[in-house]
Amino acid sequence: MKNFGFVKKIPKAVILVYLPLFLFIATLTIFASNKLINFWVLNNKLNDIPFKVSAEAKFPILKTSFVPQISAKGAIIMDADSKVVLYSKNPDLRFSTASTAKIMTAITALAFFKPGDILTVREASSEGSFIGLQQGEKMTFENLLYAMLLPSANDAALAISQNYPGGETAFMAKMNENAKLFKLFNTHYEDPAGLEDPGDYTTPFDLARLASFAVKNEEFKKIVATKEKIITDVSGYNVYDLKNLNILLGVDGVDGVKTGYTQEAGEVLVTSVDEKGKTIIIVVMGSKDRFADTEKLLDLVSNNLTYLSIHP
Repeated sequence: MKNFGFVKKIPKAVILVYLPLFLFIATLTIFASNKLINFWVLNNKLNDIPFKVSAEAKFPILKTSFVPQISAKGAIIMDADSKVVLYSKNPDLRFSTASTAKIMTAITALAFFKPGDILTVREASSEGSFIGLQQGEKMTFENLLYAMLLPSANDAALAISQNYPGGETAFMAKMNENAKLFKLFNTHYEDPAGLEDPGDYTTPFDLARLASFAVKNEEFKKIVATKEKIITDVSGYNVYDLKNLNILLGVDGVDGVKTGYTQEAGEVLVTSVDEKGKTIIIVVMGSKDRFADTEKLLDLVSNNLTYLSIHP
């Protein structure tokens, strides 16, 4: 076997001393490179359209931090503009969406229907929460949105999906397509109302991101901030008195967003609150008392935020 001259010139003692040091430096370099790559991937994932952070975004931090005692199995507080997470508990754990699926139902439908479009109820439904729409009844899309988002009417969600081109099947495909577009990597929808617990799932993190996008839609924001609304079908004969299920609405800057409940999901609440001109999103999932839990998280951010400007 041929021997290389330069190997012979290196004393064995030197090799024994420096080889471990060389291996340590190489390992450290690989570790640091992986950290940089992971940071770059995460940063681009969080800032990708349509969740791109605006140039004027200011990044919040808590002045005083404490751990709130809540019953919810999962929760998160997120700044709607920067997507900075201020507090979390099991943020990536999957839970049943319950009626918070209707946030995506609304956003998907708002991209296609106009508020004054006349939709026809294809079939009557009395499953879960409903207002009693009758087959063949005609109602504006906007009024159906009020029915779906205030008293959480499942029959209104079904009517909206069935009026989409291709019907409910095509609408569900679009909802799940939007979930991918919005980078909701742990979210899936099986029905427009959120009744199918095994197939309707999301995480506190995904749900907060979805809500932060949804509240930028003025029509959606207007509706979820409404406490009461009287609607009619196009004939004016059938009248519905709607009341928002969110009892925190209007309290301490709360202006939305959506309640949810099934036996499997437990109590769910997505909240948007105006904190000195900034929108903060709060999500609690798998809660025993969603309103009490949310109030504790509201206390965590109330008069407790300072914002940093990041300049390139």
